[in-house]
Amino acid sequence: MDAQMSARVQEAVVHARRRAETYKPPVDKDALAWRVIEVFDDRVRGYVERDRRIEDERDRVLIAAVKLAEADADEEAVVEAARKHLVDAIDYLEQAVLRFGVPSGRRTR
Repeated sequence: MDAQMSARVQEAVVHARRRAETYKPPVDKDALAWRVIEVFDDRVRGYVERDRRIEDERDRVLIAAVKLAEADADEEAVVEAARKHLVDAIDYLEQAVLRFGVPSGRRTR
């Protein structure tokens, strides 16, 4: 993976982690999921060839974000566990892109 793509991935990961770490309930579950993944979709997804392993990890991030948004706000431990699960999913997405991502010739800047 080239340096430009690595920088795109890092930017997306920083954004996603920031969304996860600053999440405060209540937020619409769909809104949170798309906010977490928006930079990845915009800056990374169209620039790498589609790979089932990357798409699976992206789906895990979306599911983990929904679970965080659905966590009972009165149960701090539950919210923190869901937040950790989301951050872990983001980390796995980063690893999948860096490991399996093949730059696409379709989109260039």
